[in-house]
Amino acid sequence: MIPFLFFLLGLEILLYYWTYLPHGEFDTKSGCYSMALREILDSKLNKAGMVRAVYVKTDEGVLFEIKSHVRIPRTCKRFCGVMLELLKEKFIRTEDTNEVLMHVIEEPVTRHLPVNSRVVGLSYSAEKLVDIDKCVNSAGVDDQGLVFVVGAMAHGKINEEYADDFISVSNYRLESKTCIALICEALEYKWKSILG
Repeated sequence: MIPFLFFLLGLEILLYYWTYLPHGEFDTKSGCYSMALREILDSKLNKAGMVRAVYVKTDEGVLFEIKSHVRIPRTCKRFCGVMLELLKEKFIRTEDTNEVLMHVIEEPVTRHLPVNSRVVGLSYSAEKLVDIDKCVNSAGVDDQGLVFVVGAMAHGKINEEYADDFISVSNYRLESKTCIALICEALEYKWKSILG
């Protein structure tokens, strides 16, 4: 059986990123966050039902869950509006079915992950440089959940205390979207017979 995937994104979110700048344009960081989320949610892995949930933790300590079937807004303005509404209301629901699509959850994130999950943290500053394909292939194919922790912030690093393994996939700094694309591509290749 193939393990379900969970992604945890660490976001550097400040409200001024989600408001207009003086010259009328949004900060590009908001676009980076939405692209990272779209990379996961638009992947073949997610479309095949292998991504169970995406968890996002802000620098301010707010942790929220995004259901894997959510469609992230394509424009930065709409994305920022949804994120502001989520932080204010603590949840986002569909208008027609009243289903909760995103909601703020309690810390720590480990209580929301499956028992015995393998948690892999990715950071440029990690001492262990690995080939992502080899890392993914070494992950056992069993009932164990597979969790990737990717930082999507300009400064700082992700919390290492709940990661089983902490790796770097490049000698160079990569955007979170690129790291997620590398993970998804490696997993899609590994499970290509199931994904079709």
